[in-house]
Amino acid sequence: MAKKMKTNVAHTDQVPVNIGISADDRAKVATELSKVLADSYTLYLMTHNFHWNVTGPMFNTLHTMFMDQYTELWQALDDIAERIRALGHFAPGTYAEFAKLSSIAEPTSVPSAEEMINLLLQANEAVARTARSAFECADAVNDQPTADILTQRLDVHEKTAWMLRSLLA
Repeated sequence: MAKKMKTNVAHTDQVPVNIGISADDRAKVATELSKVLADSYTLYLMTHNFHWNVTGPMFNTLHTMFMDQYTELWQALDDIAERIRALGHFAPGTYAEFAKLSSIAEPTSVPSAEEMINLLLQANEAVARTARSAFECADAVNDQPTADILTQRLDVHEKTAWMLRSLLA
């Protein structure tokens, strides 16, 4: 018989967290960060998929660009998940949890190179919107470490979106 999945914001309850942010506020921030993690992981997977499957005249450029992007995303995933843990909550870590939390729809087939660029543009903008919302939550409860992570993520995703948009011009 299958066990019920615990929610991603369950408190670890082993040793109390006393970092100057209330338990309720830490739960709110962890919930928002879990959405950022889910969007980031979905974008990572999409970008890696496109790296493997891109074809056409821009193959080498896109293959290399996508590798740079998914490598940066892979490293960022750890920072986001570890911040959720530092707040005293478990980070989501399954495809089912990510699918439930993510705002990004994954493609159901292998798109053309131009459509890959467009889908990654839209997905980077989606992560930026999710990160901006999470930033507002972190800022409201005076959570500077989370706000710092989110500011860095906003910078990366907005710059990546600009670069992808430039390829479509």
